[in-house]
Amino acid sequence: MANSKSAIKRIQINERNRLRNKAYKSAVKTLMKKYFGIVDEYAANPTPELNERVQLALAEAYSKIDKAVKRKVLHANNGARKKSRLAKALKRATATG
Repeated sequence: MANSKSAIKRIQINERNRLRNKAYKSAVKTLMKKYFGIVDEYAANPTPELNERVQLALAEAYSKIDKAVKRKVLHANNGARKKSRLAKALKRATATG
């Protein structure tokens, strides 16, 4: 257990930051899974309505990834890699569809 006031405060701050980081990472993963599901649906049956849903899901995922990178929850290269995976999935779906 911490003995000094500053050490106690650091423990509290670290816990707060850990929970915030966990929330961001979880949200990014959820949005990516949701996006990949919509892209699979679009690849099976390409319609303008599904295309619109794909674009909205892509924008939402990009936004959350960029915010996580801005707040240093994710490293910049990690964010770029995730965004690249999203774009690649859409490109593959449109090429086959």
